[in-house]
Amino acid sequence: MTPRRVPIVILAAGALLVTGIVAAGWWAGLRLNMTPSYPRGLWRIEALDRPAAVGDLVFICPPDTAAFKRAFERGYIRRGLCAGGLSPLIKTVAAIGGQQIDVADHVSIDGHPLTGSLVHHIDAAGRPLSPFAGGVVPTGRLFLHSKFAGSYDSRYFGPIPSSGVLGFARPLLTFSP
Repeated sequence: MTPRRVPIVILAAGALLVTGIVAAGWWAGLRLNMTPSYPRGLWRIEALDRPAAVGDLVFICPPDTAAFKRAFERGYIRRGLCAGGLSPLIKTVAAIGGQQIDVADHVSIDGHPLTGSLVHHIDAAGRPLSPFAGGVVPTGRLFLHSKFAGSYDSRYFGPIPSSGVLGFARPLLTFSP
């Protein structure tokens, strides 16, 4: 091997090693969260062997809809391997099928106020936000929430299919800014 090729071989080997580590982590259910909705850092998807329940912290793929395409364009959601090329969300299940959602200045579920659910009508960039109209959560759908004030959650996109649940979201190595 010529001396000029040594750096190229080292770079290629390094790139293959990094790619292998990232792929192994992906298949092991490891995910990197860089959004402020939950602590930033390394998370793991753990199997969920039952239907999602109120209070579960889950990874969930958003549906491939116009609302989520717009959310991506606005930077609320990142690129990922879910439908439409979107990244999974980390959210808490706040309500399940059959529960009544009322949206005004805050969200109420079955008449009980949801903590940290102030509804905004503009985002941080001054663009209009349209709150979910409210109603009964349909069977097979989940109303998702994050207490982070700027979270893009079901306050705005409404209930989404529970079929998108990937599993529990478990923090491994996280930090809060």
